[in-house]
Amino acid sequence: MTTQISHFINGQHTAGQSKRTADVMNPSTGQVQAKVPMASSADVDAAVAGAAEAQKEWAAFNPQRRARVMMRFIDLVNQNIDELAETLSLEHGKAVADSKGDIQRGIEVIEFAVGIPHLLKGEYTEGAGTGIDVYSLRQPLGVVAGITPFNFPAMIPLWKAGPALACGNAFILKPSERDPSVPVRLAELFLQAGLPPGVFQVVHGDKEAVDAIIEHPEIKAIGFVGSSDIAQYIYSGAA
Repeated sequence: MTTQISHFINGQHTAGQSKRTADVMNPSTGQVQAKVPMASSADVDAAVAGAAEAQKEWAAFNPQRRARVMMRFIDLVNQNIDELAETLSLEHGKAVADSKGDIQRGIEVIEFAVGIPHLLKGEYTEGAGTGIDVYSLRQPLGVVAGITPFNFPAMIPLWKAGPALACGNAFILKPSERDPSVPVRLAELFLQAGLPPGVFQVVHGDKEAVDAIIEHPEIKAIGFVGSSDIAQYIYSGAA
């Protein structure tokens, strides 16, 4: 049976405006097990607009409150680890035990993000010069994005999302279209943990989606893991 995977935008599953899809294969059988939508630039625009609006509410959470959302997310992932690992294994092909390790490595970064309030403190220096006091503030960028590869479909998205969210940003994830289900499930769990709808968006796609992300003026930073050639392409387009 072929299932239909969706984007996750503004806390809801959506097929998007594009009619294009890609096959998601089961590596152990070589059979198509799901269809995933390929986002258009309009889909990316909708995700960014929703994220920009939701980020205002999220940034107004104090750092300790954001950390509590991260803590609840960790608990939810641990409660659902078997389901997540089975799904990851079916789409990626790695053993279930390795899939659990993939998820755990990502959770370790979320655990680090729980302690980020201490790192978000500004600095103040009195008397830096005659009649001069100096202070610094650490503030969210706004909407940021992550473009991640197929080989670690839980770990690398969480590497990107955890610090970004803990610092008060909204995060748009463009995961690999080859194993997209676990990233969507992680977004669902973040919502369940108390993250406001729209703060974590998942948009599937190919080059059209990537180009829309790197060219969008509202996206203030992009994280990427992949080949050097694609990294250079993203850097050149987004710089």
